[in-house]
Amino acid sequence: MKVGRIEAGYRPKEERICDFGEVEQTLNEKDRKLQASRCMECGVPFCHWACPVGGKIPEWQDALYRGNIEEAYSILHSTNSFPEITGRICPALCEKSCVLAIHDEAVTTRENECATVELAYQAGIIVPNPPKTRTGKKVAVVGSGPAGLSAADLLNRAGHWVTVFEKNDAVGGLLRYGIPDFKLNKRVIDRRINLFEEEGIVFKTGVNVGVDISKTQLLKDFDAIVLAMGAEQPRNLEVEGRDLKGVYFALEFLTQQNKVIGGRQISGEERILAKNKNVLVIGGGDTGSDCVGTSIRQKAKSVTQIEILPKPSEAREPNNPWPYWPNVLRTSSSHNEGCTRRWSLNTKRFIGENGVLKQVEIVQVEWNKDENGRWKMTEVEGTSEIIDADLVFLSMGFTQPVHEGLLKNLGVKFDARGNVEVNEQKQTSVNKIFAAGDVERGASLVVHAIKAGQVVAENVDAFLRKKNPK
Repeated sequence: MKVGRIEAGYRPKEERICDFGEVEQTLNEKDRKLQASRCMECGVPFCHWACPVGGKIPEWQDALYRGNIEEAYSILHSTNSFPEITGRICPALCEKSCVLAIHDEAVTTRENECATVELAYQAGIIVPNPPKTRTGKKVAVVGSGPAGLSAADLLNRAGHWVTVFEKNDAVGGLLRYGIPDFKLNKRVIDRRINLFEEEGIVFKTGVNVGVDISKTQLLKDFDAIVLAMGAEQPRNLEVEGRDLKGVYFALEFLTQQNKVIGGRQISGEERILAKNKNVLVIGGGDTGSDCVGTSIRQKAKSVTQIEILPKPSEAREPNNPWPYWPNVLRTSSSHNEGCTRRWSLNTKRFIGENGVLKQVEIVQVEWNKDENGRWKMTEVEGTSEIIDADLVFLSMGFTQPVHEGLLKNLGVKFDARGNVEVNEQKQTSVNKIFAAGDVERGASLVVHAIKAGQVVAENVDAFLRKKNPK
């Protein structure tokens, strides 16, 4: 009641659009402590309830307020293997359920989380802590995204020998190649990976499991296997002109830019550049927003983002009360950098000349419930229009993990949605093989993947110790 919510805010727009440095600023230590002091240590901490990893939010914020960074970090790290990452990119479910959010004055928990970890690093508190003893059991983790890294960390802490296989040339999965540097500087990932290596985790990059190492060899060499490859099958848009040059999946664009920033060379013919082009982003989520920000930094002529669903309201609807996640309009830093946003639009066709994209036909749609109460989309007659577009990025989410290759070779079963089928212990239909994260849940938030990694680690540990009780 005495201290208002103050956010660190973003670097000036005119400055940040000229580079790929992180856009968020930081508060000074005094103001950060004051922000942590706003936590009321509620009798029923709804923030704890909303956080997928069960973060002990009132406890570590109190330690931060008191200036005990070691205690704050210890509590924070006890439920999250890499809070410096969620402190940057999590949509902060905890803040939406904060009691102060009833009056739109939620505690700045996400920023406080990030600040706590950075202060801990600066103070030399975060150091390698390898397990004192080893079980002798070997675990393979396939995929180094948030679920895989979370599982690997906890299994290593439990004393098992952990090897993480990554098909790309660097560790991190979508954290590295899907999220732009202006939201998550990759040095943040490298810093944590270095700690994991010093604690005993082995990372093998550029290894396509199922090709470079066979299923037979994998099952022979390891006592348990955790599949954490994510849901990498993007939702396609099967309309006329889809094969034109200039129409790409969002991750093709984002991954390439991240590789360029990481020092990789991309040949001229393969390079996707938005400079001086009219860019259309199809899909209104976070990945679409990342395409917007990246296009602006590449000096696009114009950037438009369209969404097939109606425009969300700016405030909670009566049927969407606190403390549940608010289904409201979300505006990112990228949107504020110069982007036209439109809703209730369906893409009809891509139009090109000599195999190259030039325009896109779109049409307005309406959403109404049918007799069974299901939402149904209908086109609005006479609203078709053609807009100029030199680049289109399809950012409509992901449907399932890629089945071809490893998953089919392993012989795991799939559920009705095409995800890897697991039981409550996250075991697949194949002995010794577990799965965690988007590969078994479907595309979701980083924090959900971290939790899945924790759950699978606990169950793999129990599985291995039952095999050979100590």
